[in-house]
Amino acid sequence: MQTRPLGTTGPQVSALGLGCMGMSALYGDADRAESVATIHAALEAGVTLLDTGDFYAMGHNEMLIGEALRSASGASRERALTSVKFGALRDPDGGWSGYDGRPAAVKNFAAYSLQRLGVDHIDVYRIARVDPGIPIEETVGAIAELVEAGHVRHIGLSEAGADSIRRAAATAPISDLQIEYSLISRGVEGEIRAATRELGIGITAYGVLSRGLISGHFTADRQLGANDFRAMSPRFQGDNLRHNLSLVDALRKIAEQKGVSVAQIAIAWVLSRGEDIVPLVGARTRERLAEALGALDVTLDEADLAAIERAVPVGAAAGDRYPAAQMAHLDSER
Repeated sequence: MQTRPLGTTGPQVSALGLGCMGMSALYGDADRAESVATIHAALEAGVTLLDTGDFYAMGHNEMLIGEALRSASGASRERALTSVKFGALRDPDGGWSGYDGRPAAVKNFAAYSLQRLGVDHIDVYRIARVDPGIPIEETVGAIAELVEAGHVRHIGLSEAGADSIRRAAATAPISDLQIEYSLISRGVEGEIRAATRELGIGITAYGVLSRGLISGHFTADRQLGANDFRAMSPRFQGDNLRHNLSLVDALRKIAEQKGVSVAQIAIAWVLSRGEDIVPLVGARTRERLAEALGALDVTLDEADLAAIERAVPVGAAAGDRYPAAQMAHLDSER
């Protein structure tokens, strides 16, 4: 497995990380045994970075990862690095109630995550969204105190804008920024990426297949359950969906010419954006994981990259990446 630095202050990690959210929440029902087997397969294949959030199904995802780590082989368990997001507030009905970046809350969230994961430290800890009511310096400062105490190894950010990134980095060393980055979500490429590269901060890119939209497996007639985030996502609605799938059709032609899958082309494109970028793949099954890992063997030359840009130009996607209410919480979009 190839490795990449997670910024100048973070650990060396596998070139692909595993985003575990879909094993617990937002994309319909998942099979617990298959989820654990998929995590095991990822670790055995050399994947080191496991990404989660304490609010994914209200702790279910952390407990799932904890179960997988306890039952993994000793060597792969030792290699595993946990990346945890915190701060999203939920209610008993699964609703969202904003974000909490107060220092006392940061330490409270961490205490519960350590217990659910069954680990003595979290490798990368980050607030899921910048809390507009709390200076980012206070939130990052609280994580820095957790680092000093040995409960956290590295400090990350998530969906932060360039100003917040700079303020955070002036407070404590920042390993990486987690942000959505794919062929159809390229907002990071302006001021945000300029700031991370100037400061030596890595990027962990989530949504590299846009929640399955550009995986090559999603179809216009697919029925989504009420508990599936995509049923409310603007990019999966009506004319937006039809337009976006036409982009996938154009990408499919390039993939077929190279003898690879659409998903592998999409992941390989993110990998091609720089050694400071680590894509997170949201595979929920061993089959999808194997396909994603195949992207590591895909080489894109200049002609390939130009063809991909023609097939899916910047700004080509129809619809925002989140519903309006959630877009309002994205510091990266301000």
